[in-house]
Amino acid sequence: MDSNAPRFRAEVFLRLVLVLLLLGGFLVAIQCMGDAFKLMGEGASEALFENVKNPFAALAVGILATVLVQSSSTTTSMIVALVGSGELPLAYAVPMVMGANIGTTITNTLVSIGHVRQSAPFRRAFAAATVHDFFNLLCVVVLLPLELGTGALSHTAEFLTRHLAGAGGGSFHSPVKTAVKFAYKQVLHGLQGLGLEGTALAIAVLVLGIAMTFVCLIFITKNMRALIAGPLEAALNRSLGRSGLIGIVVGVLVTVAVQSSSITTSLLVPLCAAGILSLENAFPIMLGANIGTTVTALLASTAADSKEGLTIAIVHTLFNVVGTLIFFPVRRLRQVPIRLARQLAILASRNPLYVAGYVGGVFVLMPLAGIWIFNRLGGQ
Repeated sequence: MDSNAPRFRAEVFLRLVLVLLLLGGFLVAIQCMGDAFKLMGEGASEALFENVKNPFAALAVGILATVLVQSSSTTTSMIVALVGSGELPLAYAVPMVMGANIGTTITNTLVSIGHVRQSAPFRRAFAAATVHDFFNLLCVVVLLPLELGTGALSHTAEFLTRHLAGAGGGSFHSPVKTAVKFAYKQVLHGLQGLGLEGTALAIAVLVLGIAMTFVCLIFITKNMRALIAGPLEAALNRSLGRSGLIGIVVGVLVTVAVQSSSITTSLLVPLCAAGILSLENAFPIMLGANIGTTVTALLASTAADSKEGLTIAIVHTLFNVVGTLIFFPVRRLRQVPIRLARQLAILASRNPLYVAGYVGGVFVLMPLAGIWIFNRLGGQ
């Protein structure tokens, strides 16, 4: 009998407990970053919805509003309320939902920056983060013109709404999300106890969230590498590589459980950074997360009085499902976002300015310019 076996089992157990604690801290850190942006930008994001005069401006508004509040669910809720009150036409609400899908991916992009001091892990992490961005951008490039030309998504959603409205719905309260929110509130109360409020409180929450993300990522990566290295790592990639459908189902289930696609995709970043999960095997999990994030809203909206709310929820689901059906089954199309993400990650690992240019350009400057340009065109 190997005398080192008990020591090995004890080490594995301790590492596993540490990883679970670090994952909890990581999820609280994401909550901190999201709520900080919300505290600083929720009023601004609501103001963005006013006076939208063009579908392309609506797309840009969806991106920027979601970046500010760090939650596509929050943005979609605002959109549903505005459509239900008659203040926002469905024709503009659809591209806004598409924009929300792009804007929500900034979370995992920011998470990947935690590895910036390590070239190879950062390259893998940044590729894992941005493959989600490229997929959503490509979906918009394909589906927005289709929607503007034919109304395919909105007409299909309206047809389904007529058959689903009043069918009875439900809601699901994730115990993981409940626990994370409880821990976050304790952090918030602690900061408020120091006399912080308003903008100062928002900045403190953001800085704390960023610091926690960096620390948790470093130790999660180190411990996961030690836990899953070798045969287990190979078995994980082999099972996911056997069928992309497994990854999609995993992504849907995990996202429904935690009620946040940002959490699911952000958890994949350290796994890819450590080399535990390949980008090809992480990609279908992200696609599943995209679909899973619409399930809770879809269930809840079937029980709501507003048919417009159900229509928007269905549009969101259709956008993610149709996008997956377009890009995933065909290998050459599936490789497009993967290759784009890898190429950008190589450039970013060589020069961090590409990171700043990408994040600032895609998530801030491009939507701001789009809002200004297209609203001016729409007003003429």
